[in-house]
Amino acid sequence: MRLWATVLPPCAAILVLLAVWQAATTGFRVPDYILPDPLAIIGTIGSSAGSLGSALGVTVEEAMLGFAIGAGIAILLAILMVLVPPVETALVPVVVALNAVPAVAFVPLALIWFGLGIWSKVGIAALSVNLVVLLNALGGLKAPDAAAIDLLRSYGARPLGVLWRLRLPAAMPAIVTGLRIGLSRSTIAVIVAEMLGAYTGIGQIIYQSTAQVDYLTVWAAVLVAVIASLLLYAVLVVIDRKLVWWS
Repeated sequence: MRLWATVLPPCAAILVLLAVWQAATTGFRVPDYILPDPLAIIGTIGSSAGSLGSALGVTVEEAMLGFAIGAGIAILLAILMVLVPPVETALVPVVVALNAVPAVAFVPLALIWFGLGIWSKVGIAALSVNLVVLLNALGGLKAPDAAAIDLLRSYGARPLGVLWRLRLPAAMPAIVTGLRIGLSRSTIAVIVAEMLGAYTGIGQIIYQSTAQVDYLTVWAAVLVAVIASLLLYAVLVVIDRKLVWWS
């Protein structure tokens, strides 16, 4: 019952939005190149399901690999910074400096270094995820009260014991929040990178369709990417509720 209460409202809102969209484009006879109607977009998705599906698979693979690598490195760095405070002093300015410029600005360099294949997109996705997860994880790991830490130490807990028993459970809500933000950032970064240079992927389909003035395919690719992102986000929410059940 709780699951239905969570799922039904957004689904209803999406259906209402699509109905209003369809009515507006039909009633006002909006040209397709400005805003095609949802039924036409869904029809294009059906007729191009093969190419869109294979491209989406590549994009999701790149985004998830980059997300996993970037988030994993960020969480390990946050743990290292908490255990060895001088590391935080040395590395945080470097990480912030790397992220002062949007990750997509490094796409040309990534394409030169790693080529048009998957790893240039994975690198950009990892870079786009890293800072937000690092800062959230670091803040969460440092959140426990000093008195609670001292209490554990009085019982003989070592730094790793304090980390495992106190810091990590306390940091989980903040870490999951960072992961949620990072997931959307990684997907955006991959699609932009694919538009600038790739063999395949949703971003490359959007780029090619725009060059060919095929606006229906552009909208179809965008809608497919949105749906995939929402599904990935929903999976992350379910994982969040299982891991951070007390929050």
